[in-house]
Amino acid sequence: MRHALLASLPLVLLACSGQAAPPQSSGGKPFSETVIADFDAPWAMTTLPDRRMLVTEKDGRMLLVSADGKSTRTAATLPVDSAGQGGLMDVVLAPDFATSRRVYFSYSAAGPGGKGVVLARGVLNGEQLTGVETLLRGSPFVEGNGHYSGRIAFSPDGFLFFTVGERQKFTPAQDPQATLGKVLRLTLDGKPAPGNPLAARGFAPEVWSYGHRNLLGIAFDAQGNLWEQEMGPKGGDELNLILPGRNYGYPLVSDGDHYDGRPIPDHATRPDLERYKVNWTPVISPAGLMIYSGAMFPQWRGDAFIGGLSSKALVRVDLNGTNAAKGDQWNMGARIREVEQAPDGAILVLEDGGQGSQGRLIRLAAR
Repeated sequence: MRHALLASLPLVLLACSGQAAPPQSSGGKPFSETVIADFDAPWAMTTLPDRRMLVTEKDGRMLLVSADGKSTRTAATLPVDSAGQGGLMDVVLAPDFATSRRVYFSYSAAGPGGKGVVLARGVLNGEQLTGVETLLRGSPFVEGNGHYSGRIAFSPDGFLFFTVGERQKFTPAQDPQATLGKVLRLTLDGKPAPGNPLAARGFAPEVWSYGHRNLLGIAFDAQGNLWEQEMGPKGGDELNLILPGRNYGYPLVSDGDHYDGRPIPDHATRPDLERYKVNWTPVISPAGLMIYSGAMFPQWRGDAFIGGLSSKALVRVDLNGTNAAKGDQWNMGARIREVEQAPDGAILVLEDGGQGSQGRLIRLAAR
């Protein structure tokens, strides 16, 4: 059994977790790779109904990209704080985008007390994002440039789920009044959703689950289950099934250790806390999460795909109801920041442009 967590913990600013696991695979890549476009430091993307794409750049530019990747225009430039892990982050279309033209996105910003993650939305009018409004700020704002998270997903019943990292401050993940280190459930206007499970226990009314570290992927499967992946510290990357009101343990437990070598108790020592479904040690440094539903790769329908940063990998996880198991891990030769599904069922991956990665958008198609 590991030693108890020390009361005072150092702040460590690292872009990814631990030491990367060497990519493994059940065989050669079963897909072709075609470069569609090249960016500077992209973070996320989404496809419009007409097959154009919105791509976010770390420096605050939201780009409107043609379906073939040959034409790029700037739809908006947001006032981000791009130091460290900060920047313009996720971008997701509203469920009613066809009529509302609303686009939801997240970014890091400086403000009173420090920095934090912001949830915002705007309206795509032609080739410009207009009417931008702030919906929510992760609280409290604190000093530092890491673990913003900022991933967005819409539930089948019409609510908005938003991830807020613990900002490398550890204890806020367990603080009921902070929204740091939490999954939030909101209305489409960014207000606390009715019926959130922890409000009656004195938590911030937005909170759906807590005890998280750096939540860089969130997605619903076809059965309505909510999956989330997050970076562990030195070891212990996780894929979690998110259940209402549950405590996922950080920093009380983790299958990784602190960067300075001090141990953290393993998940097995606290059966009262929700345990991960899949764990990686050495780490993959997960970024981006997509549940595949297309026809191009029928053998993977219903599985999860995760980008790997330090592992420079595309990772597949077998999902079976509420259970999960490791599948393939393909070496992509570059840091993968985002994974999305194309309208035709191809898989789209974005390199993040850091540490030798070129920042390309690559289409993976069946051979």
